[in-house]
Amino acid sequence: MTTLYTTKATALAGRNGQVKTDDNMLELALSYPKEMGGTGEATNPEQLFAAGYSACFSNAILHVAREMKIKLTQAPVTAEIGIGPNSAGGFALTVALAVVLDLEDQQAQQLVKTAHQVCPYSNAVKGNIDVKLSVNGVALKLVRND
Repeated sequence: MTTLYTTKATALAGRNGQVKTDDNMLELALSYPKEMGGTGEATNPEQLFAAGYSACFSNAILHVAREMKIKLTQAPVTAEIGIGPNSAGGFALTVALAVVLDLEDQQAQQLVKTAHQVCPYSNAVKGNIDVKLSVNGVALKLVRND
């Protein structure tokens, strides 16, 4: 793989500290969410993951649409990220991506399935997190390797 871009971020004290990118474009306080016993007064890693995944997946849809010569100027994606204990004594994430497209259902669904193959976040979690996809309120059925 040829790397096109690299960035760095440093967290100082885990979930109750700060996180900052090497270029200072992002600097945020972090706190545990109230649901996990924290104050909920600052952002948390799951919110950051949701923001990154939704932006990346939206861009993957737009990229695939351009490749398929489909006129699309927006691809709203809402990423819902959950965290909870796993059976091995650690923690695991859940992901659900809800996409809204102003396209005919079959075309919209095919576009999203293809974007799921292209998106770097989807490729990064493949085999580790079952990602649930929906388009215009309809759940997509994916093959296990999707």
